[in-house]
Amino acid sequence: MGHSFSLRVYYEDTDMAGIVYYANYLKFIERARSEWVRTLGLDQGRLRDEGLVFAVRRVVADYLKPARFDDILTVDTQMLAATSARSELRQEVRRDDDLLFTALVTLVCLGPDGRPARLPQALRLMLNSAPD
Repeated sequence: MGHSFSLRVYYEDTDMAGIVYYANYLKFIERARSEWVRTLGLDQGRLRDEGLVFAVRRVVADYLKPARFDDILTVDTQMLAATSARSELRQEVRRDDDLLFTALVTLVCLGPDGRPARLPQALRLMLNSAPD
């Protein structure tokens, strides 16, 4: 995997059984994507000021095993492909060697009017050159 991000499961992340509430995995992978693009040198604030933002178009998620309160998790992010219209990533959440959650994420670029916009070529090249 190209980028790893670690986090601890807090009480607020869990349900009454002490298991991570399913929607919180989406928050975990969002945080990991934000840190990943930061390591690539991409300034999302500047990109937004230029009128472009990333938006999640699609997520295909598999919940394999539960994470629990106080677990240390690692989210791995890997770029699969970036075209002028979309970027596709694979993200995995692990506790040590246990794979807990996987997601295939499709991102699109939106312009200032909220409509789809082409991903600039320099940005697409940056994403495609991200380490596997």
